Amino acid sequence: MTILLLRIVGALALLIYGMKVMSEALQKMAGPQLRHVLAAMTTNRISGVFTGMFTTVAVQSSTATTVMTVSFVNAGLLTLVQAISVIMGANIGTTLTAWIMSAGFSFKISDFVWPIFLIGLILIYSKKRRYTGDFLFGVAFMFLALTTLGESQIPPKELTELQKVFSSFDPNSFGTILLFLFFGTLLTCILQSSAALMAITMMLCTQGGLPIYLGIALVMGENIGTTLTANVVALTANTEARRAAFGHLFFNVFGVIWVLCVFRHFINLACGLVGYDPVSDLHPTSTQLTFALASFHTCFNVANTLILLPFVKQLAKVCCMVWKPTGSKDDDDFRLRFIQTGIMKTPELSVLEAQKEIQSFAERIQRMFNMVRDLLGEKDEDKFTKLFTRIEKYEGISDNMEIEIANYLDQVSDAHLSDETKGKIRAMLREISEIESIGDACYNIARTLNRKFSTKEDFTEQQYEHLHQMFELTDDALSQMNVMLSGRRENLDSNRSFNIENEINNYRNQLKTQNINDVNDHKYTYAIGTMYMDIIQECEKLGDYVVNVVEARMNTKKVEA
Repeated sequence: MTILLLRIVGALALLIYGMKVMSEALQKMAGPQLRHVLAAMTTNRISGVFTGMFTTVAVQSSTATTVMTVSFVNAGLLTLVQAISVIMGANIGTTLTAWIMSAGFSFKISDFVWPIFLIGLILIYSKKRRYTGDFLFGVAFMFLALTTLGESQIPPKELTELQKVFSSFDPNSFGTILLFLFFGTLLTCILQSSAALMAITMMLCTQGGLPIYLGIALVMGENIGTTLTANVVALTANTEARRAAFGHLFFNVFGVIWVLCVFRHFINLACGLVGYDPVSDLHPTSTQLTFALASFHTCFNVANTLILLPFVKQLAKVCCMVWKPTGSKDDDDFRLRFIQTGIMKTPELSVLEAQKEIQSFAERIQRMFNMVRDLLGEKDEDKFTKLFTRIEKYEGISDNMEIEIANYLDQVSDAHLSDETKGKIRAMLREISEIESIGDACYNIARTLNRKFSTKEDFTEQQYEHLHQMFELTDDALSQMNVMLSGRRENLDSNRSFNIENEINNYRNQLKTQNINDVNDHKYTYAIGTMYMDIIQECEKLGDYVVNVVEARMNTKKVEA
């Protein structure tokens, strides 16, 4: 019996690993394209359902689809209503896994596994086809695990005891149904895999004599358990992620409630679709039982979607009522808006969140520069001190954001990545380094203005005019940088950034020459001239950092293309 348990546990581990390898390989092959499709095709709730369904079928992971959806909600690319419709589609798409398992339990497919391993091994050593090889390895692992589970025969003595245990439960009792529903929820939370519980359920039904009604109760519990895990993880995420996770939980809990009200009628209908009558067929075959479980799983999610789809807006309102915005809205507080390390995701999908966080970082740095512009014209001592202190705080925020984003990208880079994703991460690391340097330049300008303010000397009217003009050019450069980082392809024009940088350089050279002449003509002191040029030089450095960010971003775009 110990050997059997080890065999079953090992097969479940191999099943989970095979599905993970298969899913990640598919996302490496089609991750960016899937993200673009997901953003473009969710124009209404119906297209959102089909998009979520086909995306989940393509990547074989409803979790991956859900994480992509939440990322788009965080980025403002999808509304919560659209996100919920995509999640409904993902629930339908994930039922394909149950049909694959049914085939694995019902037919002897082990003979096909070994050739798949061979082909996969050959492709893995091919640079262009290695992700296809990874995918085939994942498929082979999954089918090998299913075959192992199907061939794992429970010894007669233990089988008799197991059947006695199941026979002690009354399948006609509503309390028994609720008990197995709870078991299914609990086991899914423990195993962290609804696929593993589905495999266990199929094995118990085909070998252990578990009645189909109780097996389906386990499957219903699995639907709730997989969303409970996501909700627990989302507690560390932001409000939109919590709302999307709760929408997923509400969808499945609502479905379980109405199915319980028509339990036997609905199950008999779902089983009838695959030619199995739970009432009259007292000795069903393994094929009938496994396909009946898969049929119920599909019917449950399809029917639930058809019922709730017209009320998606109302469901979104419920999610907003449950999870209200929390925390301070003061932008002076350090917090990451898009990166949520607590949510399970694949490396390919993490890049999107990191890019949106970098965009937020750049927008915050431009607000810091606007504070520096305000500092230049501030004459009131108290207001000047308060504004300078706020700029100091922003400099600290800039340092922290660089470290946090870099650490996140470092964690992502630890996984197996596609070449294009590696290129994106290298580019993003350069982007955050240069953006942080922009923050340092802003702080250096503020320190120079603070030094000037404390000396009680002041710039001439002409110097103020030149500084305002230089600040205007610098702000244009920052605005163009943020346009580049926004990722809107139709607005991408690196030449605009390079032209602004040339204007800044030429203006700096002009003012440098003029400053020497003005000091010699005693229009202002050498000390005030030095501080004046320090600010001009710092603006020129800032412009260089902006160009570096733009160049890094354009490299990212070339990789995507």
